[in-house]
Amino acid sequence: MAGRFRPPTPTTRTTFRGGHTPVPPPPNAPLDPGSAPGPAPGLDLGLTLGPLRRGPADPTFRVTPDGSVWRASRTPEGPGTIRLAAVRDGAPAAEAWGPGATWLLDNAPALLGAEDDPAVFVPRHKLVLASLRRRPGLRLTRTGLVLESLIPTILEQKVTATEAYASWRQLVRTFGEPAPGPAPEGMYVMPDARSWTRIPSWEWHRANVDGKRSATIVRAARVAARLEEAVLMDPPAARRRLELIPGIGPWTSAETIQRSNGAPDEVTTGDLHLPGIVGWALAGDRAADDEAMLDLLAPYAGQRHRAVRLILLSGRVPPRRAPRMAPGDITRI
Repeated sequence: MAGRFRPPTPTTRTTFRGGHTPVPPPPNAPLDPGSAPGPAPGLDLGLTLGPLRRGPADPTFRVTPDGSVWRASRTPEGPGTIRLAAVRDGAPAAEAWGPGATWLLDNAPALLGAEDDPAVFVPRHKLVLASLRRRPGLRLTRTGLVLESLIPTILEQKVTATEAYASWRQLVRTFGEPAPGPAPEGMYVMPDARSWTRIPSWEWHRANVDGKRSATIVRAARVAARLEEAVLMDPPAARRRLELIPGIGPWTSAETIQRSNGAPDEVTTGDLHLPGIVGWALAGDRAADDEAMLDLLAPYAGQRHRAVRLILLSGRVPPRRAPRMAPGDITRI
């Protein structure tokens, strides 16, 4: 019986990557009458929307003490802010502001995992089963927005998360615009595609973004309309569309499509740490490479991304044998 009362896994770098974003329990107060209903009760807002937060100070994402999750997005209809909160016995509801408000409300169910079917997932390992039982409210989000996930993912290429998050904050605050509506202070909507292409080289430098990553972002922004079409494709085809852009490979396309398309089977390969984490968790093999990781995940075909998230959320990682990667700072050059 003692295992039933085990305390929750603490938030670490690994569980944060798995989407662990704590959200306070909400008061029993309804949203405005015009709010849009979400999926059934039991949804965990923090776990479902957590992968969309780019660091604890992300200017496009905020969790407030009243149990609300706020997001500022650049929609096809313009900038918008959406507030999501668990009300009515745990069922989530939403309200939105700005030119993109209608689009955000129409897409709120998908954002909250309404298109995800967790019932088809069958745990094949004790660790995965235990992680799933601790997190029954996990759903896979689908934002319906490609560039919103693609650009911060490009910023995370081959640098530490701390560096990438800082670059994202500076670029959004400098070239974005304040979030519409009564959003918490300091929230911003990311720049539109044209604005990304017009950022001067010295501003990329000030944001600690090297020429290779900035050039990739500019190339992607120039064909943003074609990339946004990927949300209507099946995930493999969507990834192929993104990878037509020089500088976007399997790692970047997977991390993007997992969020924009709600893809339950897209696995991130080419990652420095993930194969070792999966290998250690499932087979005690800290030296696992991508091939070994995919072999271990084969029993979860069709749901491999969900399995990886549950492994990350378990917090089980191999003992560290080397120092952490040191952050770089090109702004001093």
